Amino acid sequence: MIRAVNGDRLSRRIAALAEFGRNPSGGVTRVAYSEADRQGCEWMEEVMSEAGLDVHVDAAGNRVGRRAGREDRLPPLVLGSHIDSVVEGGKYDGPVGSLAAIEVVQALAEQGITTRHRLEVIVFQNEEYGHVGSRAVTGELTEADLDVVNAIGKTRREGIAFLGGDPSRLDTVRRRPGDIVAFLEVHIEQGEILESKGVDIGVVEGIVGVQRWDVVVEGRANHAGTTPMGRRRDALLAAARFVDAVNRVVTALPGRQVGTVGALRVFPGAPDIVAGRVELSLDIRDMDEERIDALFRELCADAERLGGESGTAFSFSRYYRHEPVRMHPVIRGVLDRSARELGLTTEAMVSGAGHDAQTMAKLAPAGLIFIPSVGGVSHSADEYSRPEDIANGAAVLFRSLLELDAMEVA
Repeated sequence: MIRAVNGDRLSRRIAALAEFGRNPSGGVTRVAYSEADRQGCEWMEEVMSEAGLDVHVDAAGNRVGRRAGREDRLPPLVLGSHIDSVVEGGKYDGPVGSLAAIEVVQALAEQGITTRHRLEVIVFQNEEYGHVGSRAVTGELTEADLDVVNAIGKTRREGIAFLGGDPSRLDTVRRRPGDIVAFLEVHIEQGEILESKGVDIGVVEGIVGVQRWDVVVEGRANHAGTTPMGRRRDALLAAARFVDAVNRVVTALPGRQVGTVGALRVFPGAPDIVAGRVELSLDIRDMDEERIDALFRELCADAERLGGESGTAFSFSRYYRHEPVRMHPVIRGVLDRSARELGLTTEAMVSGAGHDAQTMAKLAPAGLIFIPSVGGVSHSADEYSRPEDIANGAAVLFRSLLELDAMEVA
């Protein structure tokens, strides 16, 4: 079976990149704008150059590698992903896609293949905490966005400069519809569907919409020993019942929607004081934004009822909204056909996590390839994808790129 990519080289590079920010646990902490992130980005520049790409750092701090095509007047085909990680993350989330894109370009060069379109590989900065690099390309970053502080205490503005960009010149990075023929990304699934079904390749149909709220429950702090149970306004009790309501409401309907309360803070937070205030998070995801809105309305009604029963008051403040995005049907067909021609099995999937392809799909036709994650584990030192699965993903990317290069994507 012709793979057309060097899987061993790809695996070696994934292992080498994992040294930047390596943890004693075996995972990676390469948070955006950290020293490990900067060093990893500089190492990626070297690898991109080895693959025959002309490399530069754009004003947003993205690493961009270019390879000329036979008809350079045509807009480029773009491949890419990211290399930044969450705190205590894994080796594969992001690097698989970034290094697979580089491997495809290097394999083309080694086989003497020049595509009709010019090619670009983009290593987007700060995907994990806001898709900052890809949003710069689509022109979505605002001045307020640049002042957001990340997990290590740097603003995005400071982080872009730290990585070699220039936040005062983001207008030079922006692309517009028609500037790119198509965008392709390979990514680990971060779930267990592919592995549990024994399927080689996931062809992503769409990426779910995400909405997040800060929820505050106000009660009254009081002495735990002297306040009778029936006279308490216990914010934590009301919050606990709301957490249960999230699970009940979201699972009451058939479908792939999910709802999560993942963060909770109790005030004053002492063992001998009835909680007077609780702050918690609410995250709802689905491919149908109207369903997200409907679930939220139902949860607001539940919160009002719970507040009335417990003498507390709920308030909601939405701070994040990302619309659901469909991957392009023509590209989905190309990805599926390419995989099957390589003798690989495929599964149509919805992604419950966000990716740079989600942002780039607003600008150009986009496609997203998933490879299996062993045990469905991600954002963890235990995150793992087998070398053969990584090579399969790169091979599908290689074959799909060549097919897209020869056609017009409407």
